[in-house]
Amino acid sequence: MASRNNDGTGPLDGTGRTLLGLYEAHHNVLWEESFHKYCVGSFIRELDRFLGGEKLDDFPQDRLDHLVGCLRGRGNSNATINRKLAALSKLLKKAHRMGELRSLPEFTRLKERAGRIRFLEQEEEDALFAAIRARSDDYYRLAVFLVDTGARLGEAIGLRWNDIGAAQATFWITKSGKSRTIPLTRRAGEALRASKPARAGPFLHVRQHRFRAVWHAAKGDCGLGGDADVVPHILRHTCASRLVRGGIDLRRVQMWLGHQTLQMTMRYAHLATRDLDACLPVLERRPEKKAAAA
Repeated sequence: MASRNNDGTGPLDGTGRTLLGLYEAHHNVLWEESFHKYCVGSFIRELDRFLGGEKLDDFPQDRLDHLVGCLRGRGNSNATINRKLAALSKLLKKAHRMGELRSLPEFTRLKERAGRIRFLEQEEEDALFAAIRARSDDYYRLAVFLVDTGARLGEAIGLRWNDIGAAQATFWITKSGKSRTIPLTRRAGEALRASKPARAGPFLHVRQHRFRAVWHAAKGDCGLGGDADVVPHILRHTCASRLVRGGIDLRRVQMWLGHQTLQMTMRYAHLATRDLDACLPVLERRPEKKAAAA
């Protein structure tokens, strides 16, 4: 069998590859180019750091338990840990099939709690966006675009002018790897048109860490600094909640957001309270008629 390089990224020599080396060897086969692949790469690099760049010939259960403990120590929820371990499992299974790992651990999905979905009320949006605008017009326009389209931050940043029509936008860099096209509100269209046309895309110049830094400063300015749920992703939740509360059926909301399954969209089903209004007449007790006066 051929030998591996000493950096852990080459072929086999009995010393093993690092976890990052396995990813570099197999990522083009396992994952298509997409925002999801970008996230997977970040997950694997994080896990590789926990392992200290150790070269691997096998992957025993205690090594997996160590990673879970490290992730929990960093405050990751079970849902987040499950996403990271799903990427790890896919990579390790490929390495095992290729004869690069002698053994695999047993992956058990951690129990996830149905978390509270926080969204912005109109007054909160107005205050937050005003604070963002005071710091950056570009970031204000991005925030407006995000809340009116429900796009993920990476999807919006990846937009190019060729992806944008007169009244619609197509997202190609998506978590699922599947493109989707949605119509634009007047406000979202204005946010795009106000961007500098000389750039390749309206938001390609934005760096996520800088946008998040301005976001957190702005939410402190408007009195939302103590709410840990007010992160940029709340704009996607806000868009979804407005669609559902406005009477849009969940299947269309699924298509708008680009969810792979309807189950993901069902997190917002509780907001469609008007669907239950028809139950009230059945449950309401009619007032008893008073006995006629003697």
